[in-house]
Amino acid sequence: MSLINTQVQPFKVNAFHNGKFIEVTEESLKGKWSVLIFMPAAFTFNCPTEIEDAANSYAEFQKAETEVYIVTTDTHFSHKVWHETSPAVGKAQFPLIGDPTHQLTRAFGVHIEEEGLALRGTFLINPEGVIKTVEIHSNEIARDVSETLRKLKAAQYTAAHPGEVCPAKWKEGEKTLAPSLDLVGKI
Repeated sequence: MSLINTQVQPFKVNAFHNGKFIEVTEESLKGKWSVLIFMPAAFTFNCPTEIEDAANSYAEFQKAETEVYIVTTDTHFSHKVWHETSPAVGKAQFPLIGDPTHQLTRAFGVHIEEEGLALRGTFLINPEGVIKTVEIHSNEIARDVSETLRKLKAAQYTAAHPGEVCPAKWKEGEKTLAPSLDLVGKI
């Protein structure tokens, strides 16, 4: 079953954020857009490159009134040390969620049972706590956060403009489509 347009299920986890430990729940995601970025584990190879990519674009997420959350199967204590020792991870100003019980990885369908790790998954969640996009892929392929930003802006646009859709490769400010019988077979 797809998670698209479903409500995020209740959860409670700990995170390392800006020098302290915080609690994150499904309620933390409400009231603004959220991006959950699942990674296999701390202290791996591709993961710091993805965190640095998200950190370099964090101002754009904040401008779009969106919080970024990184989730791995490690503890929030590991994330503290990871943040302090990795120059790439040290750039993160967003919460680094620990999911050692695998509550989130299982709820979002990215858990690898035999490894106890997560697949690379990216989820855009609207301010009501509803999942709007899902991207899950194999761990050897790192993501490009610019595509996540593009999808976020498209989801925000269509939420604010019911009855319009964003075509392929749509970027903020470009023309959208208003689906109608007149367009069928003409694009």
